[in-house]
Amino acid sequence: MMRAPAAWAVAVRRPDGRVEARRNRLPRLSERNRWARVPFLRGIVVLGESLSLGMRALSWSAQKAAGEEEKPLTAAQIGWTMSLAFVFFAGIFILIPAFGAHFVADESGLVFNIVEGLIRLVLFVGYIWAIGRSREIARVFEYHGAEHMSIHAYEAGEPLSIESVARYEPAHPRCGTSFLLLVILGSIVLFTFFGVPGLVFLVVSRLLGIPVIAGVAYEVLRWSGTRPDGALAKVLAAPGLWLQLLTTGPPDEDQIEVAIASLITALDEEKVSEILERGGVPHSAIEARRVATAEGV
Repeated sequence: MMRAPAAWAVAVRRPDGRVEARRNRLPRLSERNRWARVPFLRGIVVLGESLSLGMRALSWSAQKAAGEEEKPLTAAQIGWTMSLAFVFFAGIFILIPAFGAHFVADESGLVFNIVEGLIRLVLFVGYIWAIGRSREIARVFEYHGAEHMSIHAYEAGEPLSIESVARYEPAHPRCGTSFLLLVILGSIVLFTFFGVPGLVFLVVSRLLGIPVIAGVAYEVLRWSGTRPDGALAKVLAAPGLWLQLLTTGPPDEDQIEVAIASLITALDEEKVSEILERGGVPHSAIEARRVATAEGV
């Protein structure tokens, strides 16, 4: 899946081997939602939309994998799925670490919050490692790497040929993985100021504090993205790049071909014309974009 300034796209390889893409026009969130223009709040809004688009992309790709008779998820089903996912996330990565710290830490607020943060970090990294043992999720991580590699080649002005894209690394400093890891590390810092809270305040502060941290993390990454070569930006990107050793994998040529199709489908005509002038774009990706653009919503 790829997100461009004016649209988002997803591409898949169908069971018959053909690459198919879907394009949806979608202006910048800041043009559609006034809250997305407010610092520290826009990170939460962007996160919400990203989760929604991700669910829609997964639903469509699952439909194509299962066949046309499979119906895509409705808006209500996506909403329920996201709600259940939030409950799961809150229970596993927010409340369990907080309760677990009570059995390990003493009365020191500093020790309590460091232990809580470390438990949360171990659970998060361990969860990613565990699901990566699944063959299906491992392939998703390979596609994740293919996305990053095609973006690397595009931003470097290289041809979007399979051979050119394959030369790049699967990790990318602007990956959402960096955002999630920064939220977890930021929670260690923020919650240290709360000492050792009572049960009620413990639950409320963690549930309400994570969105606040997410808003701050988004601003930090947004700022560092304007200075990618700066020393601080590299420091902030480093933990996410390390974690991407788990969330990305070396893709094969077929997966790179799908990633290229998704990228050129998301971009506008002017950008695609520039890419085509570089040469090397797989014909299957060009055809997938042509069909998706004609059917785009």
